Amino acid sequence: MKKRIAVLTLALALVLCLFAGTASADAAVNTRVYTLNGTTGFGMAGMIADNENKVCPEYTFTVETDPSVVTAALVSGDCDIAALPTNAAAALYNKTGGAVQVLALNTRGVLYLVTDGKEKIESIADLNGKTVYAPAQNPSFIFAALCSKYGIELDIDTSYAQPAELNTAVAAGQAGLAVLPEPMVTVARSQNPELTVALDLTAEWDKVFEPGSLVQGCVVVRREFAEANPDAVKAFLTDYEASVKLLTEDTETAAKNIEAAGIFAKAAVAAKAIPNCNVCFVTGADMQRELGAFLEIMSRKAPQSIGGKLPGEDFYCILQ
Repeated sequence: MKKRIAVLTLALALVLCLFAGTASADAAVNTRVYTLNGTTGFGMAGMIADNENKVCPEYTFTVETDPSVVTAALVSGDCDIAALPTNAAAALYNKTGGAVQVLALNTRGVLYLVTDGKEKIESIADLNGKTVYAPAQNPSFIFAALCSKYGIELDIDTSYAQPAELNTAVAAGQAGLAVLPEPMVTVARSQNPELTVALDLTAEWDKVFEPGSLVQGCVVVRREFAEANPDAVKAFLTDYEASVKLLTEDTETAAKNIEAAGIFAKAAVAAKAIPNCNVCFVTGADMQRELGAFLEIMSRKAPQSIGGKLPGEDFYCILQ
């Protein structure tokens, strides 16, 4: 009897999905969303949990560790919407002739200078002449721009290319001064209690650049998808905003969702890290102003990081 009920339930679900699909082409879209593990993906975890509980899922989610895999999926058309570092989004826009647009900002500054205590670091000026380890790409570009603005000369070592690699080295005492993003800072300190956070690099950034202009993560959409499915894009933003809000409104549930989605390994660590992750949801004119300020800085300090030039005005997808 139970088996028969299960079969009838499945059949009814299929009928409901088919009926819903006849409403309109836009309403029937199953949006393919890629996100990254770590902070850039934290805000997506609630959406993933909700989507799994729906009879007719609206989204197909993929969690990746490498931004290059996500950009490749956007280029091939296998992905409709994705979370990416802001510099990678700008570089992809330039590389593809504007095939992607930014929908929302999802992460402000998440970089911190961690020390093993052997070096006394009380201000950013204390880094002059030092060797500081930083993950390659976005963190190292940002850190280099910041140090240049302060007039500090130092050696930025990117031999540990990925944050996870550097985190392991820091926790093992192999990198005395390091730039790490959250939640890696929390992970490293849980493994090595001797580590301390010497500087909040977002706070240091705001002292010399436009406050609020350090934005490290965003959500992009393929232009072709956005133009063909405006209602699906609007629905995504509504769902995503609610998912981001869950991080502060119910951190414990959000952390469990993060672990369940494979965005981060341990819910307990994620819960500790969330307050320092600066996850946000910013769209429209505010998005364009803040991201535009960041990209302007990077175009002067590290143009290669954003694809060699500033994106055009059409980089910003502002829905009406």
